[in-house]
Order: sequence, then C-alpha cells, then structure tokens
Amino acid sequence: MTRSRLSSKNLARAARNSLILLTGALLIFGCSSSTQPSFTKKDIEQAVHDICLKESKIDVKTKLVGSTFWAYLPLKGMLVKDKNPKKYTVKFTVEQLICRLNEGRLEIYYLIKPIPPKEETQGYKFDKAALDKMYSTLAAIRRVVFSLDHSKDEEPRFYCMVTADIKDGFEIQEVSHYLDLKKLTYGLLSSTEYQHRTPQEIKSDPKIIGDETGSHILYKDITLAEFITQQIEHRIKLKFEKAEMEKKSDMDKEILRLVVYTVKAYDFKDFKEVVLYNLGTNNKVLLNRAAIFATPSD
Repeated sequence: MTRSRLSSKNLARAARNSLILLTGALLIFGCSSSTQPSFTKKDIEQAVHDICLKESKIDVKTKLVGSTFWAYLPLKGMLVKDKNPKKYTVKFTVEQLICRLNEGRLEIYYLIKPIPPKEETQGYKFDKAALDKMYSTLAAIRRVVFSLDHSKDEEPRFYCMVTADIKDGFEIQEVSHYLDLKKLTYGLLSSTEYQHRTPQEIKSDPKIIGDETGSHILYKDITLAEFITQQIEHRIKLKFEKAEMEKKSDMDKEILRLVVYTVKAYDFKDFKEVVLYNLGTNNKVLLNRAAIFATPSD
C-alpha cells in the first residue's frame, strides 16, 4: 500500500481508532504499577529503550528534551485493508482550523461547513503487529513514569510518541500529559476523555521513508500553551466528525464550550482573552480570561 492510496481523512480516522484500542488495552492489561521508585528522570531514555528491546524486541529511539519525553517507533508498514470495512456518516467538512496563542490572545480561526449527510467507508485499519508494538512502547513508558523517584526531581510533563511508517512515509504523533496518563490508569479519567485529551498529528514526508533513527524529527520541549492549542484543534475535529453533531447546532457556542473546557481542565491562564473567528459567517466572539473561567463548560 502506498501513501497516495489512503486519504488523509481515512488515515486520521484510522489513527484515532488505534488510540481507542491502545487506551482500552492499557485499562485492561496495565493497571498495576510499582510502588518503589526505580528510576530517576535522567534514566528515562535508557530505561524505556531497554525495556522495549529486552521484553518486546522493539528498537525504540528515545529522547528527553526539557520536560518532554519523546519515543520514536519506526515500523515497516502500519495499515492493512479491513475485510469488514466500517461505515460512518459525515455531516460537516472542516476546511480551515487554526488555534494559536498570539501576544496574549488565544485565537481560533475556523471554516467548518455543513454538508448533506453522506456515508463513507473506513477501508483500512492498523495491522495487529503494529498495534502490539505501539502498545508495548506505551506500556513501557507508563511503567517507567510510574516508577520514577519523585523525591529527586520532577517527572517529564509531556510524552510524545511518534509512530512512523518508514515504508510509505507517514507518521502519527500523539502527545499526552503525565497527569492524564495517571488519571486514566487510576480510573479518574474515562478512556473517551483521555482520547480527547491526546492530540494527534498526521504527517507525510519523504524524509520519513527509511528513517529508522528519527533523524528527521525536530525534538523540542513542548510547552503547556502548545499542548492546549493542539488539544483544542483536536477536540474541534473530533466534535465535527461525529454523526450526532447536528447542522442546526450553534457552531460558535460549541467551539467556545470546547475552549472553556480545555483551559479549565489544565488551569491554563497564560492568556488575556479568547477570540473566535468564524470564517464562514464572519462572526467574532471575544471574551477575556475572567469571562472564560466564569463560563460553564458543560
């Protein structure tokens, strides 16, 4: 299968389906954790690499940059044709979506159009061997995270797992917050909410082909502001992909609700105001930080 035979929309849906499966596997098989600290922050790179290599024979590349831990998993193929393709209904098309923090303003630009309901088919799914390797890597990360010696230094705030198809030249980046990972494990966060809190980015690049070491990746320390903006975009995409989202719904109100919920979930206050720009209607909504935190999110 070549990358050109799979649309970005289907790839994104397959990626989100994989996160659902991985989250479920973590809940079922990975609820125990060590009560004794085994690692320090400086050990995390080697520890995750060694566990994956020794227990699963997976050569994961790891890197710690500031408070962000990166894991690069190269695979020679990830997707296979689904013998029982899933059908789903589409009611909206997201043509433009940008969320950014600009000089103290949390700006969200969006062009989302309702369309006549149409049925589409998800013809590809993740290969079981690829999913097993993704799960083993994520489980190793969590195992080390839960065994860190917190008396010596702070644990990384973000965990970025990059799963790359080095045969067809595309990758999936998933970023999780350490508190979300812990809340999921201890039953304080539902699997659905965890999926909504884990932004996914799909990238296609010839540089990915054959890259077994992750040399094409720009490793960086992800900030809370970057994570918040990525999550807001992720939540909006998920919201308007769902068939239950009705055309008559107040789009601006729905997006504002997602923004309010996200900033409150992390007590993010590094902004002065929120501005929504509906590029389809030219409607603009502006609220200062105090108004955002006073707005109900449910």
